Amino acid sequence: MTREIAVVAFAQTDHRRTMTELSEVEMLMPVLHQVLDRTGLKTADIDFTCSGSSDYLAGRAFSFTLALDGVGAWPPISESHVEMDGAWALYEAWVKLRTGDADTALVYSYGKSTPGPLRDVLTRQLDPYYVAPLWPDSVSLAALQAQALIDAGETDEPALAAVGARSRGADSEGQGDYVVSPLRRGDCPPVGDGAAAVILAAGERARELCARPAWIRGIDHRIEAHALGVRDLTDSPSTRLAAEKAGVFERPVDTAELHAPFSSQEVVLRKSLGLDDTVRVNPSGGALAANPVMAAGLIRLGEAAARIHRGESDRALAHATSGPCLQQNLVAVLEGDPR
Repeated sequence: MTREIAVVAFAQTDHRRTMTELSEVEMLMPVLHQVLDRTGLKTADIDFTCSGSSDYLAGRAFSFTLALDGVGAWPPISESHVEMDGAWALYEAWVKLRTGDADTALVYSYGKSTPGPLRDVLTRQLDPYYVAPLWPDSVSLAALQAQALIDAGETDEPALAAVGARSRGADSEGQGDYVVSPLRRGDCPPVGDGAAAVILAAGERARELCARPAWIRGIDHRIEAHALGVRDLTDSPSTRLAAEKAGVFERPVDTAELHAPFSSQEVVLRKSLGLDDTVRVNPSGGALAANPVMAAGLIRLGEAAARIHRGESDRALAHATSGPCLQQNLVAVLEGDPR
């Protein structure tokens, strides 16, 4: 199939430490209005809608059905949901458009991380028999990965501090106390609430809706072994394979939006993707600047697309991850029309 699909609009919330005064629907609605307004589309003009979220964050089953109140599900719409970061919802929508069953798609994701202890909630991603009962939290597992990188000579604490400082636009000397050694506060993602949305369109419809569409030239996702003990935490073969299948290595990219919630994970991803200093990595600040769980991966795709829309990039890489220590990885290549 050769049908071209593009990201034609992107919107996100002003990410905050907590939005206790807002429900998921109230947090999501302004973002949906913004992304539709940027294309001039109405809800009725959208052929397919797909969302990404987590019932574990919301604390109730089928929580995504309540969020549909923000979309408007009447008259009836064609809708789907993934219990994943919104980047995987975008992948499902991309497949839908590639088949010709739809010409436009709305993809959105959201997460309120603050109602419960996020580090404990994320242990539910782990092997339920051997690992989850030990309650190793997400920061402790990331610290194991960071220490493995240091022991292998791939990085050191000052280099990790520089990654965090660059992402936040801060002083690398002010990385704070250790959270779990060797990770300091500045090496770890902020906890916060937020939402994001993009609109996809196919072929000439994309050019009608956007002056410079961000064409998805390739997209793929792969997964590592579930058992952490059988993996080399200093490398990410699934990211490399997804990048190969997406066409990343065919020619250079000028921008990379990497979903690296911990500074040490950027080190792993740079190596796996072969990114050198000529590539602008996370000009948006990445997940170390704002990390709304279940939306941060979709934001990486949206930020890469927005740079193409603005003419600041011609060929960009976008990456999303899910699970502990970069367990699942999605990679996409986006390009703008020649200028």
